[in-house]
Amino acid sequence: MKKLYCFTLLLASSLFASAQKNTPTGYIEKFKGDAIRIMHETGVPASIVLGVAMHESACGNSILAKNLNNQFGVKGNSRIVYYRNNKKVKTLYKRYECVYDSFQDFARIMTERSEFSGLIENLSHFDYDHWAHGIQNHGYASDPKWAKGVLRIIKKYQLYNFDEIPDDQTKIAQNN
Repeated sequence: MKKLYCFTLLLASSLFASAQKNTPTGYIEKFKGDAIRIMHETGVPASIVLGVAMHESACGNSILAKNLNNQFGVKGNSRIVYYRNNKKVKTLYKRYECVYDSFQDFARIMTERSEFSGLIENLSHFDYDHWAHGIQNHGYASDPKWAKGVLRIIKKYQLYNFDEIPDDQTKIAQNN
């Protein structure tokens, strides 16, 4: 009887833990340091990295985010296989070792692909509004309200504050 009780309790707690979703504030706390680091390395605003990731991955709750660490819906050149609900799933979406790698790839796309390279050349890392509209206008998303959705997240959670953290404060933010 004691074993059955322990097993039931263990099963219930694991089901509860797997059913929990990332909250926006939890996602921000977990990944703000990565976004700031990406901004200092590439010039892509931290608010844009976080805002787009939150929008595209539903704060890390999307299937791609959970199974592939893919926060932006980036596709690759080869087929990836993963298992979901004991079913084999084949996809062309990229798999990343960690969320930071997904953030890095997004920044690489924003700085190296010709359709987006004008953004890094013409906008500062403080101009999140023009970044969001520029990303949309250069073909990142087909939804005409995409930039407004990203900007709503940035403003609601004041992600723009991460764009102004000086270099010496970056290490403090990354450790929090």
